[in-house]
Amino acid sequence: MDLITGMQAFVATVDAESFSGAARELGASKAAISKQVSTLEDRLGVRLLQRTTRTLNLTDEGRIFVQRARQILQDLKDAQEAISPTGAQLSGNIRISAPHTFGATHLTQALATFIARFPRLHVNVEFSDRMTNLIDDGFDVAVRISQLKDSSLIARKIAPVPLALCASPAYWQTHGKLRHPRELAPELNQHHCIMYSYLSTPGEWGFQENGAPFSIKVNSALTTNHDSLIRAAAIDGLGIFFGPSFIVREALDQGLLTPALEEFLPAPLAVHAVYPSSRNLSPKVRAFVDFLAEWFKNTPP
Repeated sequence: MDLITGMQAFVATVDAESFSGAARELGASKAAISKQVSTLEDRLGVRLLQRTTRTLNLTDEGRIFVQRARQILQDLKDAQEAISPTGAQLSGNIRISAPHTFGATHLTQALATFIARFPRLHVNVEFSDRMTNLIDDGFDVAVRISQLKDSSLIARKIAPVPLALCASPAYWQTHGKLRHPRELAPELNQHHCIMYSYLSTPGEWGFQENGAPFSIKVNSALTTNHDSLIRAAAIDGLGIFFGPSFIVREALDQGLLTPALEEFLPAPLAVHAVYPSSRNLSPKVRAFVDFLAEWFKNTPP
């Protein structure tokens, strides 16, 4: 038995939680799968699975080895796809993480087109505002709009994300429309602000004047990472919102929110596609990242 066959049997058994399930997945007999795993254990000189009449449990060595085995098998598959004459017809699974509002607003049509282009590729997408750990959570690639602090990730810029500062017409009528960012200073006690907690410094907003950056500490009426709550609070006149424009784009277009201080706004943020640097860029991840860059190249900011 070759080592790859043993790893395939072992990983399939762990995933199916039984030799029977692994046998069905690999199209082999239960006895053959059990023997392949046993032979693998003999070759490695360690016990990978604890067997009882009802359950299979990973040993400590098994937990370590199954992670490495998965990566080896995936790398082998990626290498085969990269040199295959039919490499353009990617297959297998790709797990993608993306922020909820941006994903629902700007990725839905893009993903549908990507799936149509690669019909043999199964796309598993999770829209979540949670900052996922790609390796621990098993994602191949993530779409992120934030400060990228994790040095273990490789990032490719996909599109700019303009910022917006706005409030409801009723709020501006009551509190007065801003003419300069310094009017936000807490000591003036004139304005309430809605904090987008995914900004690098949510309690301190950054601006620029004549090309020079500066920041202002602001009073918080609400701090949240929930896009729907931000929009509702701003429209209801709770305070001033400052953050990615896609969160409030529709409300701005409908006149439910009115912008201010546009000449003082800093440079746009950016959408990045990120993936772990610990693995080679697989053909399916490369295809997805290249597709996003192509899709957003002609998309308005």
